[in-house]
Parts: sequence; C-alpha cells; structure tokens
Amino acid sequence: MDRNELKYIGKYHNDRLYNSYDYFGAHLTSKNGKKGVVFRVWAPNASRVSLVGSFNYWNDEADLMERNENTGTWEYFFPEIGEGEVYKYKIFTHNGEVKYKADPYAFFSEIRPDNSSIVVDIDKYKWHNDDWEKKRKKQNLYNKPINIYEVHAGSWRHKDNGEYLNYRELADELVPYLKIMKYNFVELMPLMEHPLDESWGYQITGYYSITSRFGKPEDLMYLIDKCHQAKIGVIFDWVPGHFCRDDHGLMNFDGWELYGGIDHPNWGTKKFDFSKREVKNFLISNALFYFDKYKIDGIRIDGVTSIIQMNFGMEGSPYKNKYGGTEDIDGIDFLREVNTEVFKEYPYAIMAAEESTDWPLVTYPVDKGGLGFNYKWNMGWMNDTLDYIEHDPIYRKSHHEKITFSMHYAFSENFILPFSHDEVVHGKKSLIDKSYGTYKEKFKNLKLLAIYQMTHPGKKLNFMGNEIGQFMEWRFYEEIEWFLLDYPIHDGHREFIKKLNTIYLKEDALWYNDNSWDGYQWIDADNRDQSIFSYVRKGKKDYIITILNFTPVSYDKFRIGVPEEGEYRIVLSSEDEMLASSSNKKIKYIKTDKIKMHSFDYSVEVKLSGLTGLLIKKKTERKRKRK
Repeated sequence: MDRNELKYIGKYHNDRLYNSYDYFGAHLTSKNGKKGVVFRVWAPNASRVSLVGSFNYWNDEADLMERNENTGTWEYFFPEIGEGEVYKYKIFTHNGEVKYKADPYAFFSEIRPDNSSIVVDIDKYKWHNDDWEKKRKKQNLYNKPINIYEVHAGSWRHKDNGEYLNYRELADELVPYLKIMKYNFVELMPLMEHPLDESWGYQITGYYSITSRFGKPEDLMYLIDKCHQAKIGVIFDWVPGHFCRDDHGLMNFDGWELYGGIDHPNWGTKKFDFSKREVKNFLISNALFYFDKYKIDGIRIDGVTSIIQMNFGMEGSPYKNKYGGTEDIDGIDFLREVNTEVFKEYPYAIMAAEESTDWPLVTYPVDKGGLGFNYKWNMGWMNDTLDYIEHDPIYRKSHHEKITFSMHYAFSENFILPFSHDEVVHGKKSLIDKSYGTYKEKFKNLKLLAIYQMTHPGKKLNFMGNEIGQFMEWRFYEEIEWFLLDYPIHDGHREFIKKLNTIYLKEDALWYNDNSWDGYQWIDADNRDQSIFSYVRKGKKDYIITILNFTPVSYDKFRIGVPEEGEYRIVLSSEDEMLASSSNKKIKYIKTDKIKMHSFDYSVEVKLSGLTGLLIKKKTERKRKRK
C-alpha cells in the first residue's frame, strides 16, 4: 500500500470519505502488467482473513490477505480473473471463531438462499438519459408536480408462469404504464440485497449489492434509464437505520460489532452505530453510490424516527445521551451530514424522511437547525384521513377535525402525502376496503379520498393497486389483482385516477404553491353538519375550487362562494366518473350570482351528489388578436 493509498484509507477512519466504494470491495484492475481483481475489506479485529472463491476452489489457506496494521484493512490482488467470480472473506477472529462473510461493498450477490458476493463491472452500462440529466439540473421541485407511484418489484406483475419480471421486463411493462397513468415519479421499495422475501427489502445484508432476484446491475440501470427517457424520476427506498442479523452479513463482522451492536426491538435487527466515522462513511458513500452509479433522482429514508430517537420502540428510556436526553445526537448528525453531502453533489435530489412524530424542522436546512431533508412523509395527515374515511358518514360530523386539522400544520414542513404499502397490509385492509359503505359506496369514498389527496397541499404518493380499487390487502408473493380490470367499476376507477392525475400534472394551482398559504384558501372549513369541505388552490394565475361531500346526501342546489365574478365549469366530478363515460360531454358553464357567501361577493350554485367530489375552474377570457 503506497503513501497515497494510506492517506486515502486514513480518511475512512478519521475523516470524511464519501466515495469509499471506489476503494473497498472487489475492483477490476491491473497490477504489474497483469489484469485481475483487487479485494479490500475492513476487519480490524480479525487475526487472519483469507480470500475464498470459485477462482481458488474455496481453499481457505491458499490466498491469505495482507493486513495494514494502521487501518485494519485487508487487501489481496488475484490475477487473471474477472467478472462473474464468486467470493467471500473467511475471517478468523481472536477468540478462535471462523466466519464466512459476504463483502460489505459487493456490487452484486448470489440469488437467495446462496449469499456469496460476485465480481462485476459496475461502470459498463451505456446510458441514454442525457436530456433528462440536463433538465433535472435546472428544476425547482418545490414548484413542480410530484406524483409518485410506489412499487414492490416482486409483486407489481408476474409472468404467466408466476415468476418475477426481471428488471428489463419490468422496464418494458412498468414504464409505459406509468406514462399512461400520468405518474411522473416511481418509488422502488428497497432493491438492496436481502435474504428474506417477507422483509420486502427492509432488512438488508448487501447495501451496495442490488438484489439478484430481478437481474444484474446493468439490468436495473436499463430500468432507470427507460424511466428517465420517459421523463419519470426514480426514487429508491433506503434503510440506513438498522441492518440484518444474518451470519453472512454485517453483524459481528470480525468477531466484534463493527457496524453496530444494539438490538432493534421492532424489527429483529441491529442498529447502526452512528458514533463511528467508518459507519458514517460506509452509509453516506452508499447513498451517493446510487446517485453516482445508478443515476437515481431521490431517496426516501425509512425509519428516521428510529435514527433520531435512542429508545425508539423500547420500554422506558434505557439509553441517554451525554446531556441526559434521549435524542440520538450521532444519528441526528449522520442525517444532517448525508443530506448536506447529497445536496452538495446532487442539488436536484429528493431526500424524503419517513418520520412519524412531530420532530421539528425535519425539512429545514442544516444551518437553520434542521435535519436537512427537503420532504417529509405526512404521517399525521394520512392517519387522520384514513381514520375519517372508515367512519359511517352519519357520524363523520363528529370527526370533522380529522380533515380540517391538517391545515393547521400543512406548511410547517415540505410534505409528501402518502397512501403507502404500510397502510394496506397486516390487517389494516386495502384503501377501498377501509372505506365505509356498500360496494358502490366504497368506490365513491375512494374517489373522494383521491380528490382530497390531489387537492391538499403537498406532493403525492400512492402504492400500486390503489388505482384499481383492489380489495385484497397487498401480498408480497402475489401480483396485483389485474383481473379486476375486467369489471367495469374497477376499470372505471382506474380511468378516473388517470384523469385526476392528468388534471394534477396540468393544473399548476394544485402544486405551484404547495408550501405556503399563498396557494390555499378555505371557502368553508366549518360545515360540520353536512360534512362538506370546500377550498381554493391557487397557481400562478388560475385557481381550482374543490368541493368534497363526505355523506350520501345529495343537493340539487348547493351554493358556494367564489373569488370572482364570471363563468365557472366543472373540471371533474367523481359522480360522472363512476364509469369512464363523460369524456364526450359538452362543457357547461355556471354563471356567478351577486350573492355574498363565505366572505366572497359572488357565489355559484351547483348540483352536488352524495359522496361526490367536484373540481371547479373559472373560464379564462381569451384575448382577441388585433387585425
């Protein structure tokens, strides 16, 4: 190891090294004129480390790695081998144990139940997304529409024989579907290598290794490339709070807990130790790795609450920080550091926090005392909304604040409004099954839910299957129940969602001023007895009026105040869209009356059916061209 290498690796232990993946792991290279692979692993407490693999017939004595005493890093160059070689590290601990470990920096792994690492060239894919990269460098996400489709790659769609689609097959089917349905972002549940399908990817053993269930790294790059060519951004779920306990992974790596030792009570995993410089460098490099090598557009960080709270999920408060509090100071510093570095290198990125408490300043800059994210999942809004929709409409007036309360804090953070996978599993029921009422009333409630989400301040996220009104809870081992589209009411619902998504992307009133009162005004927040809510969303010039009737009571003449005199038209009615049948209807305009209402000088009268949502827009006056 030369002086430059020593300086480089020294930064890993004592300083900030955010491209550690360029050094550690298995890298194709040349040495003394011979091509081969150099292997490097950090195992400071090991007495010996032996490189074993297909290239030496798993002979654990043949290729002992060389130790650098100053850093605890082990290295070995194996000549005349290349891609596809399978390997592990055989680690001899000081207490006489022997461990066969997968490479923490492996870029690829064997498919379960096998778990060895595989040598690959991570840089060989040829990208075709130059136009996308140029465009995203200039974008300001706060004043742009973000409509995210959350996907579990193993259960979105299967082949006819029940097998998974691979990454390339997924690209060829999923990307056109996203385009048709007008989603402009896709969020992929964790694709890092994990041993157990039932964990959905949230218990990781290979942080740099894309799961081999669906193909090779270049195949996933193809999927991302196809998304970008279709002008669809890609967000990865990422789990830096805890790691899997499987023996071949990070746990007790060299006889000691290098990466973290505290048991996570909720998930049967180990919590990362963020006090260690090496752990921070490992994880921050990992986040940057996916932006660098896979060209992703954002990261959603899972379980942020467990990172910033020392006793998350525990009985009492067994752990205290040096000041006597229960905040995890090192975890907080880690989040601030990763966000700072991502935005420094990739200012266009989405960095979204799944944070389930009222922790302040999650989406505020680090220099303002914040955690440095630019978005936070609005879990409070989601829980209140889903609780409201489950109530019998007769009693919804007693839960009126479940809808109105969110506007008290809607602009305290930059929010994403999620109806995610977590809400349609483990007995929580699917979205449509949560909704109260008969079969047909459930669809009406689901459409109301969708309109409310799309018109409430905040960016949008929906889990796959929500758009077709799937009654079964999500099951990771089965595909979405696409056969439901053979039934007109389900196909009609999907068409309704497509139309609503189209309106959302087109109408800047629904997203331009998402983070301030400049983009929102209540018309009537207090109509508790009728359970009807109405408000205005404002864009650069235009505005959209939303009316939501959460009871089955219909009104032939329902009057509502409007901001201006003129003619208004109904842009969308969920009643007309029960089946996809209204596309050819002639546009009808509603004239204002000079009748004061809801603090406005003018008002209009509309027909408002039960369990129906309306979007209303003022007719724009076209300027006549001069002759």
